[in-house]
Amino acid sequence: MTTKNKVLVVAAHSDDEALGCGGTIAKHAHNGDEVFVAFMTDGVGSREPGCEESIERHKCSERALDVLGVKTTFRFDFPDNQMDSVPLLSISKKVESIVSEVRPTIVYTHFSGDLNVDHRVTNQAVLTACRPQIGCSVKEIYCFEVLSSTEWSTKAREVFLPQKVVDISNFWERKKRALIEYKKEMRASPHSRSFHSVEALAILRGECHGIDRAEAFYVERIIG
Repeated sequence: MTTKNKVLVVAAHSDDEALGCGGTIAKHAHNGDEVFVAFMTDGVGSREPGCEESIERHKCSERALDVLGVKTTFRFDFPDNQMDSVPLLSISKKVESIVSEVRPTIVYTHFSGDLNVDHRVTNQAVLTACRPQIGCSVKEIYCFEVLSSTEWSTKAREVFLPQKVVDISNFWERKKRALIEYKKEMRASPHSRSFHSVEALAILRGECHGIDRAEAFYVERIIG
């Protein structure tokens, strides 16, 4: 019997998971892998916790994750767009608690060079929590790209160069349906975070490798 993977996606904000690896999440779920998603902030800025917008964003993410096949979600309340104001150790410990509980073999998170500060801090926290020590369950770590953050970053930082490409041709419709749940976070074209742009990127990543639609990842770790 084939052993299924436990997959953990750690995203700074709800909608990052759908933008960055929604098709890949759906593919993992379809293949029988157990997918967990952790959100580090509520994604609505410095508003009061539990405010109407925060509650609505929560509901949107629940519907989006249901479309993608995710059953278990972890949510933290670090300050949106201010995660750099919190000691990295505090954030890393939260991620580490999930890693200890879930014991994932595969982890997806943000790229270290993103413009958004929460993305960069989340990447640092994940790499810290998943240090390759004896007993660490994590064998693979991949970083996804999020339009309006990854490509907008300064070129003084490391530029996103995809090393792993996942064929999501059969799962594009699920990714699109998940993004429709986040329609308030999308922008009118022409804009990086438009539906048109997201599909254009999927087509580009796919056709560059002879497939219809794809998602691309920067490889942080693969232990064979």
